[in-house]
Amino acid sequence: MKKKKRLIIILAIVSFILIVLALVGLRTYGMLMRSNVMTPEGKEFSLYVPTGADFEQIKDSLYSHNLIVNKKSFENAASYKDCSHHIHPGRYVIKQGMSNNQLCNMLRGGLQTPVKVTFNNMRDVKMLAGRISTQIEADSLQLMEYLSNNEHLSSLGFNSKTLPALFLPNTYEFYWNTDAAQFVDRMKSEYDKFWNHERLDKAETLGLSPIQVSILASIVDKETNKTDEMPRIAGVYLNRLRSGWLLQADPTLVFAVGDFTLKRVLNVHKEVESPYNTYKYPGLPPGPICIPSLASINSVLNAEKHNYYYFCAKEDFSGYHVFAKTLTEHNRNAQRYQKALK
Repeated sequence: MKKKKRLIIILAIVSFILIVLALVGLRTYGMLMRSNVMTPEGKEFSLYVPTGADFEQIKDSLYSHNLIVNKKSFENAASYKDCSHHIHPGRYVIKQGMSNNQLCNMLRGGLQTPVKVTFNNMRDVKMLAGRISTQIEADSLQLMEYLSNNEHLSSLGFNSKTLPALFLPNTYEFYWNTDAAQFVDRMKSEYDKFWNHERLDKAETLGLSPIQVSILASIVDKETNKTDEMPRIAGVYLNRLRSGWLLQADPTLVFAVGDFTLKRVLNVHKEVESPYNTYKYPGLPPGPICIPSLASINSVLNAEKHNYYYFCAKEDFSGYHVFAKTLTEHNRNAQRYQKALK
């Protein structure tokens, strides 16, 4: 009888413990798995965690944007999963209805979502740095400090004048917490990938290095925004180079003067003392006058073969140009344009 009573007591205790464990388990499961995230208008929300941030800063950001429904539940889950000791900087996409478990796993595992970094129509590296700093964590000062270091540039095969040739305008995926060195390294990787054997062979056939192709491409970019016309303009400048002529490219004068609002180049501008003055100095200038587009680079590599040495704006103001083989023909074209202006 005593044994039976003892057995009943043991079973009761075990049952009680199991019930308690089950309740604790259900509570823990609910704490972790129940939906606890509400995003503005139910749309995805990007949470940016800066380098060096602690868990208190993450909580402040989550709470200030009213993303957490039950703060106590979230903090219990974060404590249970030891989130405070596993902080990774980056951009995290938070979705409507996420559970504490999903949110904590994403944060403590550093499961960030890349950002799309886009740049084009950049006049110079300083403008590029400003544009990039709005898309990744590195700020423009950090980028410019890195890009102003001659030792870094030399290791990449560039200098302060040729540096714009490194950057190929496009859209790239980066992690948001990318720093200046990582950004530049990626750009060098993209540059090396772009300059494959086919493009290198085309450049060699033209008698140009990749950097020289980019320098000429930057001039083409500033001469026209008509992609279909770029190969013909590139052909004009290649003809001048092969014939030993001065390039006499007006955009290089604008760059030399430094006044990018200049609409019309005058004779006084042609006297400015600068290695970028292609009215005074033969050959290509020492570096690109802008960060050239992929279209202009490819237009140089695939330049149209012709006998044109001159071009001027068409009198219909379409943005296109009319081309000429002789100076006499060019002067007639220029007169028609001047007449249209008046």
